[in-house]
Amino acid sequence: MHNMQQMMGQVKKMQKEMKEQMESLRVEASSGGGIVTVSMNGTKHLLSVKIDPEAVKGGDVEMLEDLLQAAVNEAVRKADQALAEKLGGLAGGMNLPGMF
Repeated sequence: MHNMQQMMGQVKKMQKEMKEQMESLRVEASSGGGIVTVSMNGTKHLLSVKIDPEAVKGGDVEMLEDLLQAAVNEAVRKADQALAEKLGGLAGGMNLPGMF
């Protein structure tokens, strides 16, 4: 029983460390040669969006939507990759499909 409590304590500590790592992670991605740039953290919260003013002058909203979507998708991919690299050691080699 004592071993189980000790193991649960270790799991809680690992969860806390993983959460802290995810919240502190920052990734940036852009599309359209930098026309749209987004910043995201490891919990996949969008932190900022920057759009080059030249992009809105032409009035092509559909293109801007596509560029925004591409930049966000790339940021999600980068966050997943960075988390897998950063947190892989904390998971102790466990295979956790879908975790990131």
